[in-house]
Amino acid sequence: MAQRRTPFGDRARYWFDSTLARGAAALVGWMALLSLAVVVPASAVMVWTDPDAPPSLAERLAEVWRLTGETLRLGGATGTPLRAMMSVLLALVTLLYVSTLVGLITTALTERITSLRRGRSTVLEQGHAVVLGWSEQVFTVVSELVAANVNQRGAAVVVLADRDKTVMEESLGTKVGSFGGTRLICRSGPTTDPAVLPLTSPATAGVVLVLPPDEPHADAEVVKTLLALRAALAGAEPRPPVVAAVRDDRYRLAACLAAGPDGVVLESDTVTARLIVQAARRPGISLVHRELLDFAGDEFYLISEPALTGRPFGEVLLSYSTTSVVGLMRGGTPLLNPPPTTPVAPDDLLVVITGDDDTARLDDCAESVEKAAVASRPPTPAPAERILLLGWNRRAPLVVDQLHRRARPGSAVDVVAEPGEATIREISEAEADSGNGENGRNGGNGLSLALHHGDITRPETLRRLDVHSYDSVIVLGRDPAPGQPPDDPDNRTLVTLLLLRQLEEATGRELPVVTELIDDRNRALAPIGPGADVIISGKLIGLLMSQISQNRHLAAVFEELFSAEGAGVRLRPATDYLLPGSTTSFATVVAAARRRGECAIGYRGHADASTRPHYGVRINPPKRERRRWTAEDEVVVIGTD
Repeated sequence: MAQRRTPFGDRARYWFDSTLARGAAALVGWMALLSLAVVVPASAVMVWTDPDAPPSLAERLAEVWRLTGETLRLGGATGTPLRAMMSVLLALVTLLYVSTLVGLITTALTERITSLRRGRSTVLEQGHAVVLGWSEQVFTVVSELVAANVNQRGAAVVVLADRDKTVMEESLGTKVGSFGGTRLICRSGPTTDPAVLPLTSPATAGVVLVLPPDEPHADAEVVKTLLALRAALAGAEPRPPVVAAVRDDRYRLAACLAAGPDGVVLESDTVTARLIVQAARRPGISLVHRELLDFAGDEFYLISEPALTGRPFGEVLLSYSTTSVVGLMRGGTPLLNPPPTTPVAPDDLLVVITGDDDTARLDDCAESVEKAAVASRPPTPAPAERILLLGWNRRAPLVVDQLHRRARPGSAVDVVAEPGEATIREISEAEADSGNGENGRNGGNGLSLALHHGDITRPETLRRLDVHSYDSVIVLGRDPAPGQPPDDPDNRTLVTLLLLRQLEEATGRELPVVTELIDDRNRALAPIGPGADVIISGKLIGLLMSQISQNRHLAAVFEELFSAEGAGVRLRPATDYLLPGSTTSFATVVAAARRRGECAIGYRGHADASTRPHYGVRINPPKRERRRWTAEDEVVVIGTD
């Protein structure tokens, strides 16, 4: 078979590429030849077309050489060959010096720019917020810090994570949006290295927040970061307050020790599990927490009011028209929803919900209470409940424990999970652990657990279950696996929600679904009905961390608010407080709640329950505001079960 002849153009291109591959010398040679191939003919044309050109050939060639030398900066001196050679040599030395100098300057500038783009320069700020670590919570934390700094000039938020600086800036810019007057500064490097932490100037920071990364060993990483921070701040006085979060309560003590006496460490999984259970029993509670904890609406504050000293707490509840009083801070210990007869001591601070720390003004509203509208019947006791738990993850045992704590006799939980997700042993251990609650109060309430194996993303699995016979359906996503996309658990959860929604539409009956999602952006994609609730597992902790970072004294208030046995946020039927159909003021609701030993702080209107962005939730409404209360409305209170 005849060998195919390679075209000349391909062989020439191959030869040219081969010479370039030999290094810089070949590249310089080709550049010199190309330059001479253009400059020499052009110089010759200029000489031969010049009417004043010398007549002899030698003189014209010398003129061509002079023009070529001037163009290429090669001297261009004429005369003896030695003189011309020395002229070329001096020109080459000058060219080498200048090009080397330009190269050094260019390299130095490039390295400096690259260093800045990599985020390796030290931040020189005062009173800024430092965020250490990267997870889904970082977007909530940065967004809330920006909102908190809206009225402050020169505010800055510094984020340090072991990621590319440009990628961090683009991600935060996309998800957070406008930063207003707050400057965002990103730095790259491991948060566990004490030599890297000084890049953020933690000694001059106003607060340092440590986020748990999206990794299996996140809690150990948080503890190590706190130890590195302590080493980086050695000798610095005063030290900035530190707010951190861990997932597993087994790491909380170590994290507290590493954070120091002024540090605050939150336990994210337990708080999330409590909120899931609260939402399962009263959907919509997550919306209330979001309204309370973000900086867009009314927030918690601690204020001093000497004029109320000695008055019983029950009277204080109606002493403000646009502020809701929920408790007392006595000697650093919060007393949320104390008995109405508790007197206000001289050194007590009031725990209030208001628009700002200067909007709480005394304005007695007792005359706005209409006793005729107050319901007189006792609240209906909660019956036994049947709960369907779809899916299993690291928070599932905590959810079971929270269900067990307040379960009525005869209650049951059915767990549906794939064989690799939950085993009989895990279910038994969760049941045994929940049966040994605090003070032994949960030992005999009779909550039963049953495990059913099945894929909750398959229609046949859900069809086998009589889902409408359950009082609540809780959907839990898988734990993110190493190497998988972080939104993979949400993808499976959305499939399950879509199948549940199809069952709702097929039967025409609404399902009380509570689902857990990782990414807040997936809330808008969740195919759920108006009676469902969505818990964004990382968002609540991010909101809590942001609130505490602005006022660390609120840490004790939130600890009490989200504790298992303390006074917390509750949603109650409006008919427990008011006669259905009555038109009356919110002050009447506050007075009715006071009779039940609770603090009313808002409501959720049924007519607007499906309307964004607040879904009918109104926190801290004016007490003189009147509205018509229906049997489907709900009242937001601070109280106990």
